[in-house]
Amino acid sequence: MRVAVTGSKGQLGKAIQALVPRGDLLPIDLPEHDITDLTRTVASIQAFAPDVVIHTAAITDVDGCERDPDLAYRVNVIGTRNVAVAALQAGCPIVYISTDYVFDGAKPSPYREYDAPNPLSVYARTKEAGERVVRHHAPAHYVVRIAWLYGQGPRNFPQTVLRLARERGEMAMVTDEIGSPTYAHDVAKALLQLVTIPAYGTYHLTNSGVCSRYELAQAVVELAGVEGVTIHPCKHYQRLAHVPKRCELKNAMAAQLGIRMRPWREALAAYIESL
Repeated sequence: MRVAVTGSKGQLGKAIQALVPRGDLLPIDLPEHDITDLTRTVASIQAFAPDVVIHTAAITDVDGCERDPDLAYRVNVIGTRNVAVAALQAGCPIVYISTDYVFDGAKPSPYREYDAPNPLSVYARTKEAGERVVRHHAPAHYVVRIAWLYGQGPRNFPQTVLRLARERGEMAMVTDEIGSPTYAHDVAKALLQLVTIPAYGTYHLTNSGVCSRYELAQAVVELAGVEGVTIHPCKHYQRLAHVPKRCELKNAMAAQLGIRMRPWREALAAYIESL
């Protein structure tokens, strides 16, 4: 299978590259490729002739999107439209990576794939708009929502916790932001299984179960064997963007296809071991 991956330098992009033979992969990322350039995006993807395009590229700095909504729209909406058009013209399906933040977090039970979104922030609104763009422009599509992603690279929540543990020996973490930590390696494996089945539509692919940021930080320190670290519980901290307080995504559609995600703590242990 020939795979074109946008955002190839990101955590999920790297995880996908680790599972796809180099000759079958087209990595798309700045500065060599700019998805906001329609002509070059279409030309690059058509020339490669992929079997599928996996679109992970996005502006994911949630507070940064509040500060620069035009950039967020240009990349997350227009860039997504360009990639969807390129996939359509190349005659292949597109996988669009979306987010749990398209929901408002007000539902006390898990969100199902076809629950109505209600995004709270600029980032979330542009990602939800990207979902609509993909559904409109690319009939052969997989819209895949993920959450609290971590993987290869120094900038993710577990790595931040480990850095604070080393440098300060203490930190404060919120107890009232709850979600599903998700290992990029697990998402990549699930995606490459999903795209072999032409069951197009919307999917939720997160490691199962939920925890608070405080509980996640505790698990990181414990699994890494770091001693003498104090983690102070606190309530939601002030930030520019509104984010959902509790968001659990139910994997119903992918489970029908035999695609299931392991519990978040098991996945986190595998990630910590890989470090």
